[in-house]
Amino acid sequence: MIDALLLIILAVVTYMVAGEGAWGAAITCISVILAGMFAMNFFEPICNSLLGSDYYWQARLDLVVLVGLFAAAVAGLRAGADYLSPTYIGVHRMLHEGARWGCGLLTGYVTMAFLLTALHTAALDREFIGFKAERANFFQTSPDRQWLGFTQWTTERVFCKSPARIFDGPVIELGEPGAVPNKVWPSFPIRYATRRERGAGAAVATKQTPVQPVAPPKAGGPAF
Repeated sequence: MIDALLLIILAVVTYMVAGEGAWGAAITCISVILAGMFAMNFFEPICNSLLGSDYYWQARLDLVVLVGLFAAAVAGLRAGADYLSPTYIGVHRMLHEGARWGCGLLTGYVTMAFLLTALHTAALDREFIGFKAERANFFQTSPDRQWLGFTQWTTERVFCKSPARIFDGPVIELGEPGAVPNKVWPSFPIRYATRRERGAGAAVATKQTPVQPVAPPKAGGPAF
């Protein structure tokens, strides 16, 4: 079911963005990519600063903050671009068609990959509507892994400054003797899958193990 929903998101976003023309589709595509990067890098620090160690509310607000930042950033960037460039640039018809559908498809794919990644933070069961952290979602293509990899790569190399703050993973040098040690250990999918499992497991345990009343001992017998 999750694959069908993602396919619908991809098709709808592609069609809507392509309808803006080549110039509008290109601006929207860039806005979506930048907004996704912004949301991915700031939703955890914002939740941590606002909620601290409040596990209950943090587990329920991560998804809201992540998607909210993404939507606000897309709207802001798109409005800013329209203000700075209120007119469209004319291009050749063939270039126009290729650009608007190409940018529309890329925008739809990035949006779908971002929303699939956001599902990892949802306060639901570990597995739901066909979604599974270890599964190659969306017809074995894993767009969530691709988006996480892109986010990780940009924070490790492109946007990395001193002191370094990468998107995901502690920096620990581990590896076999003589081999190039691995320094960064990302854990986003398994970390949030474990959180969902613990939340669902507590609820299941409460339902499956009700407290049984203890019968009083018989008169005259040992109280065993």
